[in-house]
Amino acid sequence: MSTFVHLVADYGPADPAFSEVVHRLTAADPTMTVQSTEVQPFSTVATGFWLAQLGVHNPSFDDLLIYSNTAPRTTESTPERADTGGPLCYLELDNGVPVVAVDAGYNLSFIADHATTFREVELPADTGQFRSRDLFPRRVAEIANGNRSSLGAERSLADVPAPPESVVCHVDGYGNVKTSIRTSAFDPGRDTVAVELNGESREVVVRDAVSAVPEGTLAVVPGSAGGGDPYQELFLRGGSAAAAFGQPEPGDELTVQSVQG
Repeated sequence: MSTFVHLVADYGPADPAFSEVVHRLTAADPTMTVQSTEVQPFSTVATGFWLAQLGVHNPSFDDLLIYSNTAPRTTESTPERADTGGPLCYLELDNGVPVVAVDAGYNLSFIADHATTFREVELPADTGQFRSRDLFPRRVAEIANGNRSSLGAERSLADVPAPPESVVCHVDGYGNVKTSIRTSAFDPGRDTVAVELNGESREVVVRDAVSAVPEGTLAVVPGSAGGGDPYQELFLRGGSAAAAFGQPEPGDELTVQSVQG
């Protein structure tokens, strides 16, 4: 059985960079199957969100490996640490799924609580400018085939920042806005709330399911992501919640307040 690598990266299948990474992975292991999930450029929030959704909240199976290649070479203000690309790391989740990902920003934040192993992947001292193309695929193929010789020093999960509490994580093709707000932590106290996001403020109804949202109504509901404790998402029956909020992007903060009445 061939290895199935689910690649989460801030470039998509139409990007030649993706073609080159798939080319290198296949050169290292011709039996490998690669499936991509595209996230917003440089968005470690979206990357972390999808690492958890694919690695934790979807069924695991033999020969699955999650590989993330979002490595912004910038300094992010939250969390406050310099990301000059970040080290490539290996994590094993409590369901047995191996993850190879760059430790940058929030990439690992949504899976840290499920990790039983966290180690750095050793690379040559001079990785060059195009390490994600020239070096990473070779290491991924080795690990996918059971070769753990590149695994180096143990890293501390305590150093991984917690997931942001109230931000946009993903906007899907229907304009549904998936957030980092867990249903268990969402207690608005009323059936209508005011949501401020991306410079827009809207009154939004609170419902337990999309089936309870009338046509043309903007709502906040438990979404499809997050497993048994789903994340809340903004949903507009018959329209786009993202358009109603001026097309927010992953990482944008939102506030939710009860409407007095």
